[in-house]
Amino acid sequence: MKKHILLGVTLISAVILSGCQSAQTEGHFFHDYLVNPFVELIHWLGELLGSYGLAIIGITIGVRLILMPLMLNSMKKQALMRQKMDVVKPQMTDIQARLKATKNPEEQRKIQMEMMSLYKDHDINPMAMGCLPMLLQIPVWTGLYYAITISEDIQTHQFLWFELGQPDIAMAIIAGIIYYIQFKVSMQTMPAEQQQQMKFIGLLSPVMILIFSFNAPAALPIYWTVSGIILIFQSWLGRKYYQNHPPAEEPAK
Repeated sequence: MKKHILLGVTLISAVILSGCQSAQTEGHFFHDYLVNPFVELIHWLGELLGSYGLAIIGITIGVRLILMPLMLNSMKKQALMRQKMDVVKPQMTDIQARLKATKNPEEQRKIQMEMMSLYKDHDINPMAMGCLPMLLQIPVWTGLYYAITISEDIQTHQFLWFELGQPDIAMAIIAGIIYYIQFKVSMQTMPAEQQQQMKFIGLLSPVMILIFSFNAPAALPIYWTVSGIILIFQSWLGRKYYQNHPPAEEPAK
């Protein structure tokens, strides 16, 4: 699982940073149907709101609203998972204690099979994690990146203390911190066992955002910062809601 995530992130970074020629050339699919629409959208919103920076914030809010049903569904599944883990917790505690106590490889395998059988009987998947919202944002990241690099007026637009097309260390750090906070808040909605499984994958996101933001146009850290703030609020709201309104498990079909 970790290898697949790392490979995916590496490929995404390679595509974005490669300076794909088709992004800058009219008549190419990548330019005409992904990059140019972003240029036009940023220009239109920028004229409406009076700032290209505000336009990017508006696009971010729009993307998060579109992805909200997927996120709420993911949080519902996490709440259900927490309920199931609470039911099997006494059995899991016993299994984990026996697994820790034994040094016999054969006995360890039997106990691990017992654990997997327990998970299967209660329809528990500790590695279940909704990656679709993240994957759906890849075209947005790519479109924003190239829209800024091919549009000089967006690239040189002054917003807050920086130009949108230039890297900004402060904005990169802010984006990394916000996504780290978002990771910590989202972990609170998961069962303890799932938190252990997701710790590495969850930390990967803020680390990659921080590293990439150091060299990316400042517009991308703006997107990630606003997106992270919205995710923090949604995670907190979802946790509060499902604490007071525990979801009922859907009957098996």
